[in-house]
Amino acid sequence: MAGARLTAPFRSLGTDGITAGKPETLRSMTGDIKPISAEERKERVAKVQRLLSQHNMKALVLESGSSLEYFTGISWWPTERTMVAIIPATGEIVYVCPGFEEARFRELITIGKKVLVWQEDESPYQIIAHAFDDAGINTGSIGIEEHVRFFISDGIKKAAPHFEYISGDPVTIPCRLIKSVAELALMQKATDITVAAMQTGCSNLKEGIFSDYISNIINKAHIDMGATPDFALVLFGEASALPHGSIKPHTLKKGDIVLMDCGCKVGGYCSDITRTIVFGAEPTARQLEVWNLEQKAQAAGFAAAKIGSPCEQVDAAARKVITSAGFGPGYQLPGLPHRTGHGIGMDGHEWGNMVKGNQLPLQAGMCFSIEPTIAIPGQFGVRLEDCVYMTPEGPKWFSEPAISISKPFH
Repeated sequence: MAGARLTAPFRSLGTDGITAGKPETLRSMTGDIKPISAEERKERVAKVQRLLSQHNMKALVLESGSSLEYFTGISWWPTERTMVAIIPATGEIVYVCPGFEEARFRELITIGKKVLVWQEDESPYQIIAHAFDDAGINTGSIGIEEHVRFFISDGIKKAAPHFEYISGDPVTIPCRLIKSVAELALMQKATDITVAAMQTGCSNLKEGIFSDYISNIINKAHIDMGATPDFALVLFGEASALPHGSIKPHTLKKGDIVLMDCGCKVGGYCSDITRTIVFGAEPTARQLEVWNLEQKAQAAGFAAAKIGSPCEQVDAAARKVITSAGFGPGYQLPGLPHRTGHGIGMDGHEWGNMVKGNQLPLQAGMCFSIEPTIAIPGQFGVRLEDCVYMTPEGPKWFSEPAISISKPFH
């Protein structure tokens, strides 16, 4: 279902002993991407309306954020000036925006056409209340999308207090949790670009540099290939034991663990990949032992991802490998201090976490990471992270897992 994977040739990087491989010349890899179509967005809105009716909600309120873009295609910067989209259970989507932004806002509309504006000396919440009335919504429940900021939801409640305001999660989550073929293709493209960008980062490792040096190179590589950089976390030595890094500066030394956790966006969709290698020397017995254990844990998580099985099984399988080797138990250190994986799509972290207690059955179209970190405080950490998408036959990798500690990419 997804696009072709990167097939660039590999080359040895010499003194660091890593076979990372990279394209000799970075070039745009996004020329053939197909953005999400207006027709697909209309289908998403229709699904929202079916779910609204099923859950006895009269409308769903969205504001700036990934859900607004998911359903309407509109990317809008959140400011103190209220802008919302209202999807009624029946009828046409309605937008409410600042009056002086109307012309620019209309340029972005591909779904619906009704725009209500408020002027600087008016209350946007009264306009929203009128929008409910105009849509024939007089009583009942209004769903609020989870990222609607408090001052907006509170303003709406005060302007239209006769409604019951409830979470819109039962509507938005089932829509965004299951990815379409078009979404998977964009995520595959983002993944391919991140693989190439990380290969470029590996090829620029040298003694004495700070981690930001490599982060900047990876971000630039993402841009050069036509993607939007999202993050490029690079950790050296002891800092690699902190899953999201340290504020202390670290320079690269031979024999250091190097952990790179990177991602970008293509067409609004994310990638997320982590690789761990050793720079400039053969790995120690301890580094190799922990790396190989991490590889085994990631493979166990993948094997546990079966259609119909609860999400928590992925975490349980990966964690068992680690705790059986004497780490942990649970989230205790040294060991695996966090869930084994998170959902991914338009946001780097979405619904569908691979964590104890999540009984949600795995379904075709779900996408998530498998990344059972092993953190040893004061020494180093190892994380191998690749994302998968579920098919009726089981999980498929967006990026092929690392081959070995000295061969991080296929």
